[in-house]
Amino acid sequence: MRVFLAPMEGLVDGYIRELLTAVGGIDRCVTEFIRVTHGDLPPRVFYRFGPELQNGSRTRAGVPVAVQLLGSDVGQVALHAQKAVELGALQVDLNFGCPAKTVNKHKGGCVLMREPELMHALVAAVRAAVPADIPVTAKMRLGYDDRSMGIACGEALAAAGANEICIHARSKVDGYRPPAYWEEIARVRERVATPVIANGDIWSVDDYWRCREVSGCDDVMIGRGLVARPDLAVKIKASQEGRVVADMPWSGVVELLVDYCRTLQTFLEPRYATGRIKQWLNYTRRQYPEAEICWGKVKRANHPDAVCALLEASAEAWVPVKATA
Repeated sequence: MRVFLAPMEGLVDGYIRELLTAVGGIDRCVTEFIRVTHGDLPPRVFYRFGPELQNGSRTRAGVPVAVQLLGSDVGQVALHAQKAVELGALQVDLNFGCPAKTVNKHKGGCVLMREPELMHALVAAVRAAVPADIPVTAKMRLGYDDRSMGIACGEALAAAGANEICIHARSKVDGYRPPAYWEEIARVRERVATPVIANGDIWSVDDYWRCREVSGCDDVMIGRGLVARPDLAVKIKASQEGRVVADMPWSGVVELLVDYCRTLQTFLEPRYATGRIKQWLNYTRRQYPEAEICWGKVKRANHPDAVCALLEASAEAWVPVKATA
């Protein structure tokens, strides 16, 4: 009953992975996708997206991190999978789920679900290119135009030798709009022998158990839910043991946000660092009323120092609340 941190493009970078895995409860992470086209990517690109490669492909908390590749050129994707392993990757993941228009326009991500035979070719090529003990996994949605391609694509990935298949329970057209169609994951899982991981709309412990019941999957992948509530994986693990743990206080969330903000300042221009920290703070508004209050002030700030000061002030005004699911 594992919990994985999803590879959220443009948000869950190596620094956030470090912070969230240090909180606990996360069994595995996946990097943001590395875009493979026709060029020969140098090692620095892999290290930029997966700094954990220089630490045995693990975060400082010891959580393994898979390297995710995105592309449609079979030979190039296989070549770069080999490179990732040579640089220390313990697992190679292929992206068939990204819904971004720019990515799909250039034949990457979810648009490949229109061509299950190409998905098969990509996974088979990567499986043949890397050592047998390196897991080759894939993340997909339920389809591109609608949710009708889940089974066909799942069967294609399984037949190609994928070790695991993670399914976001929506189509590309669905975007991130609720609901997540967990029952459709169950239909795919019933047709393949390959382990299936459920993903989509897990915001709470109750959501986790409902997803498991409906999808039939033992393992789940969580993205936005873990960004919004950094201790969600800890709470899920406790619930597996029949325990309830107190919520991380808002002051604890602020500590993470400020740590991230200070780190970003060391290598990003102020406006970009400010934008990234606002992005994370915006997600926490779903779970923390303190975040909603803080957001009203932070959204007008234009420098990381101002953001940090406002965050710390909001933590000082924090009042404990009871534990929830």
